[in-house]
Amino acid sequence: MPNRRIALLSTLSLLALPASRLSAATAKITHAPQPLDAWPQALQVPGGIARLSLGPAAVRPVAHLAGEGGDVPLLVLGDMLEWTALVGIALATKPGRASISVQTEGGGQRQLGYTVAAKRYAEQRLKVAPGTVDLSPQDAARYERERVHLATVMATFTEPFIKPLPNASLQSLRMAVPTPGRRSSSFGLRRVFNGQARNPHSGMDIAAGKGTPVIAPLPGRVIDTGDYFFNGNTVWLDHGAGLLSMMCHLSAVDVKPGDVLQTGERLGAVGATGRVTGPHLHWGVMLNRTMVDPALFLSA
Repeated sequence: MPNRRIALLSTLSLLALPASRLSAATAKITHAPQPLDAWPQALQVPGGIARLSLGPAAVRPVAHLAGEGGDVPLLVLGDMLEWTALVGIALATKPGRASISVQTEGGGQRQLGYTVAAKRYAEQRLKVAPGTVDLSPQDAARYERERVHLATVMATFTEPFIKPLPNASLQSLRMAVPTPGRRSSSFGLRRVFNGQARNPHSGMDIAAGKGTPVIAPLPGRVIDTGDYFFNGNTVWLDHGAGLLSMMCHLSAVDVKPGDVLQTGERLGAVGATGRVTGPHLHWGVMLNRTMVDPALFLSA
């Protein structure tokens, strides 16, 4: 418990400081290094995650990230000794300075900055039959209906399912691998079909045989199931506070919306439904409405 004891002593020292020196001391804590054994791991690049220390507070701070449709609430973990905001960084984010807003106890706001570094993801150029690239009018209409529906699913924000761990200064969001198998396609891979660029790969593909069980990587509630044009049979899990998991191309769905699962409980089976060339699991992790690299939540 040495880290927690040090944090407690630091907090007690803060309480003894005059008000004129309190803000400066808090600023030092805000830039304290994060523990190496905390998940998700920090990687401040497009598609990665920023871990931003908010310092001590009696109640959980409220933090937001500015988005195109307005401010997006952020996942804040910790306890009164140390709070941390987790910020998912969109793949389309340009390198450079960024910031979040944090509500202060007096009702105001303060800005907390961080830097997004550049990252070059692999690119794959493919020649395929023209009919496999462009959607028919019927398929395009179906995709648009599904996109509108999924926008409401992805905006889900509830209380965190994860509770503080004993003798730990931060809560851990280490995830279990949802199915065994070879990781067959890397996050962020950009495919170009017949010269037409498509969105980067926004999840982790795990090659496994049809029928291989798929489990919940963290405790969560099922918030959506359905058969979608690109993703096939899909299950969405809400882990709380804007952290979601998406399991796609399933051959079987064994849960329904409202079901609550614990880590390791089965939710379905690997399949080849949707627009795929063979059986595999596409696993996506969403944080503050943006897809991030699932590997950051895994210990290996």
